[in-house]
Amino acid sequence: MRPPHRVLALCGSLRARSINAALLRAASRLAPQGMTVAVFDHLGRLPLFNPDLEADTPEPVQHLHAQVSQAAALLIASPEYAHGVTGTIKNALDWLVSFEDFVHKPVAVWNASPRAHHADDALRETLKTMSADLVEHASITLPLLGAHLDEAGMLASSTVAPAIRDGLLQLQRHLDGEPGPAFGGL
Repeated sequence: MRPPHRVLALCGSLRARSINAALLRAASRLAPQGMTVAVFDHLGRLPLFNPDLEADTPEPVQHLHAQVSQAAALLIASPEYAHGVTGTIKNALDWLVSFEDFVHKPVAVWNASPRAHHADDALRETLKTMSADLVEHASITLPLLGAHLDEAGMLASSTVAPAIRDGLLQLQRHLDGEPGPAFGGL
């Protein structure tokens, strides 16, 4: 029996009550058989990206690199700040730009607010530029902003929980080498 696909989830918000963090924790609990979702909660410990530090990589960055290396795929959920990606997620991606194990890594992007399309577009462009394997059919947008759902609420929701499960199943199918939906997205 093959080991489960390990998906590393990165949240672009450091807020304790972040919708995006709750979404990733819910995904961790709704992962299908054959997949685990591990939420990486150390993005706030990364130093600001500085190429001069790459020769002697700081320990928090080494930890991020190790987790990315061990992951079959990444799942990113990040809010939009001032029509852009958060500094938190941009800093993490900057530390992955020259990291060889990131190249062609499957990545699904989850957006917790349909109106946050500027950051979503920018994040996707950054990931494409970094040579990530952007898994469009596993990337979803959910109307969670203003829904007042915490992790438990998302798990209990008759619309949110199935959307999370479906996004994860689409990612799992991609990792298993199965084709995505004919229409190209959720």
